[in-house]
Amino acid sequence: MRETLESVMAQSLRPARWVIVDDGSTDETPSILAEYAARHDWIRVVTRGDRGRRSVGPGVIEAFYAGYATIEPDDYDYLCKLDLDLRLPPRYFEILCARMAANPRIATCSGKAYVEERGRLAYERHGDDTSLGMTKFYRVSCFKAIGGFVREVMWDGIDCHYCRMHGWIACSWDEPELRFVHLRPMGSSQTSIYAGRMRHGAGQYFMGTGFVYMAASAASRLSEKPYVLGALAMLWGWLASALQRKPRLADREFRSALGAYQRRVLLVGKKRALTTTRGFAR
Repeated sequence: MRETLESVMAQSLRPARWVIVDDGSTDETPSILAEYAARHDWIRVVTRGDRGRRSVGPGVIEAFYAGYATIEPDDYDYLCKLDLDLRLPPRYFEILCARMAANPRIATCSGKAYVEERGRLAYERHGDDTSLGMTKFYRVSCFKAIGGFVREVMWDGIDCHYCRMHGWIACSWDEPELRFVHLRPMGSSQTSIYAGRMRHGAGQYFMGTGFVYMAASAASRLSEKPYVLGALAMLWGWLASALQRKPRLADREFRSALGAYQRRVLLVGKKRALTTTRGFAR
């Protein structure tokens, strides 16, 4: 957390307001946040009660909205949902603001995440057609137009597809000045990384992803750590949800557009699909 705090302090373009939500921490987090808030009047800390368990997905978005409720969104041009386990490069916010100012069709964007392994940075794979969930940078007007985030697992994929349904761009760039360090592996869980992978598969099912696309996505990750088993855990998360007939996102128009997009991706690749699939414009 201190690494994230210090990396934001060092930004060439600092936030006008940073609302940090303490989601019921039971360690020294409150005292650390109080220390930074006392030193910087643009930092505000919102404290929530301890729910007694970790709630990935809905809990993350509940915490986000606890902070969002304390601001007047129209006072700002941009907002960023930012996790406290990142080390940002110094010009991160400056560059994202400049990219969005230059292209008004960009609704949400981010850099790319890397993790430290044996003294080197290893890339966490992410599609170029999404902004990363741990650092969702948004144009406020677009965020409001899509209705914000859904309070479910896969919220960070659903929002990007809604942006494309509006004809906007959701993207991320793998460039040296936009690469940030993720201090906790993507898709991990307080239980195990396999639980995190299963959660991802279950989230894809909820979003409306079809089995063929899910199987292809899992197959593409066979060579990622944890080798083979991580990909199988993702696929099992989808299958388990299907077998249990768990609910899916109620927006049928969204699921129809998503299905058309994913079928197109399987046929022609993601880059071409973004420019040709009806309902998803680039």
